[in-house]
Amino acid sequence: MAQNTTVEISIKGKWYKVSGLDVNGYTIIARGTWLRVAFLNAEEWLTTELDNPEVCLERLRKPSAHGLRADIFTFAQKLPATLPKYSYPMEWESVAAVHVTSFKDWWEKLPQEGRKNVRRSQKRGVVVKVKQLDEELVREIVEVNDDSPLRQRRPYAHYGKTCDEVRKDQSTFRDRCDFICAYLGTELIGFLKLVYRREIASILQFLPKASRYDVRPANALIAKAVELCEAKALSYLTYGKYHYGNQGATSLNEFKTRNGFEELFLPRYYIPLTLKGRIGMTLNLHHGFMGLFPRSVIRLGSRMRSEWYNRRFSTGRCSSMAERPKL
Repeated sequence: MAQNTTVEISIKGKWYKVSGLDVNGYTIIARGTWLRVAFLNAEEWLTTELDNPEVCLERLRKPSAHGLRADIFTFAQKLPATLPKYSYPMEWESVAAVHVTSFKDWWEKLPQEGRKNVRRSQKRGVVVKVKQLDEELVREIVEVNDDSPLRQRRPYAHYGKTCDEVRKDQSTFRDRCDFICAYLGTELIGFLKLVYRREIASILQFLPKASRYDVRPANALIAKAVELCEAKALSYLTYGKYHYGNQGATSLNEFKTRNGFEELFLPRYYIPLTLKGRIGMTLNLHHGFMGLFPRSVIRLGSRMRSEWYNRRFSTGRCSSMAERPKL
């Protein structure tokens, strides 16, 4: 069965209502102006992967029946299914993951710098707790959000948000998530939102205070996440992508490596639905216009943008920090 629906999604920290199509328990939405790409809503956080893509394709090829126009449909497989199951056009999607066997195994494989930073956080008094969302935690997250207007060298979308806005942001997947919180005394100096997807735990948001970088809250949070995965007998801990498009190595990529994440590849399928979709895929436009530029141009643009934001906000503390993970 397929039916029209309206869903609320968050884009760069703001909530929008968009039209969608429910098909067999999955909600499909589409983005793009000239080239419309349809995908599963919140796919990265679903507990299951798409089990019958042909049904979705059949519905999407008849836009007059539901009004959701799309030129391409994309979906990916879910860990541990790393071998392609379908014959559709496919690309390999990078995933940053820890294959959790035991905390001890993860710890022994860590680079020396990673182990040193976890120990440093403990020696400097960082205490890590697992919490559920309540009003106290909402107020604490507001303070963490407001620690700096810049994150990853760009304006931080959650800076200056109210308690009501933060409560709404953090209430997603509330029935299957934990908040791992790092404290220095009574001060929340960082948190990690972990969403459970059956045998996988995925990091939805990861925000240590830049001003408390010296006590290494980020490393303490990752260590606790791995420990929690072992306690729950989960197979993988994932943290977004290992490489993002043509960006190459970044400080976030280096942070993941130092904390035991490895690059795994999952099949992602792109199926053209229209002639425009076939042309767009031929020209590599299904990745957006950024997919057309070489890595050197993207890096130059990123540096120029970072310098402009640093001057605009008159602060250098975020751009000077080596480990400022955020998702």
